[in-house]
Amino acid sequence: MSDTIVRFIAADDPLARPLLDDLEREYDARYGDLFGEVASVEINRYPVQEFALPSGAFLVLVEFVDGVETPIAGGAFRRYDERTAELKRIWTRADRRGQGLAGRVVAALEAEARRLGYTDIYLTTGPRQPEAVSLYLREGYEPQFDTTLPPAEVGIHGFRKHVGGVPVDTGSVPASAAASTHATTPAAASVAREGALA
Repeated sequence: MSDTIVRFIAADDPLARPLLDDLEREYDARYGDLFGEVASVEINRYPVQEFALPSGAFLVLVEFVDGVETPIAGGAFRRYDERTAELKRIWTRADRRGQGLAGRVVAALEAEARRLGYTDIYLTTGPRQPEAVSLYLREGYEPQFDTTLPPAEVGIHGFRKHVGGVPVDTGSVPASAAASTHATTPAAASVAREGALA
C-alpha cells in the first residue's frame, strides 16, 4: 500500500535530487541547444536560498511504499517582486504523469505563497511543453501571450494568476518575459525552460 504527502524541503535536500536530475534530462531532450546552453545552467541559475523561507519554498510530493520515501512530483517558488511569487521547477515523474499530481503541487505552492503574503503568481514555460500550458490553463492561470499563435512563434509562454489580496497590474510583467518572440538567447533560456512536466 502507498501513501503520499507534501513535504517542504530545502532545494539542496537529497529528496530534491531526482526531481532536478530528471528536469535536466527532460529539458535537454526537449530543447537541446535551442537556447544556447545546456539545462544544467538553468537548473543551477538560482541560489538554493531563493527557494527557502522567508520568501520562497521548495516541495516534493513523496510516496511511501513499504516505508520507503520516494519523490514523485515537486516544484518551487521564489520572490519575483514584492507581491508576486514565481513558480519554478514544476515536475512529475514520467511514470506518474496524467494523475493530477502536478495540479496538487501547484495548489500546495499557491497556498504557501498566499501564506507568505504573496497576492499573485507568475510563471513561464517553453514552446515544447504543451502539457505545461494545459496544466496552467486548467489551474486558472491567465496567458500573457497570444494563444492563437503557434508555440514556436510565441517562444516564452508567460502566465499569471491572482491568488489573494489586491490584484497586481499585469502590465508590470517585464516585456522580455511577456513578449511574443522567440527565446533564442541564454538569458531567455532561463525563462523558457521553467515549465511543468505534468
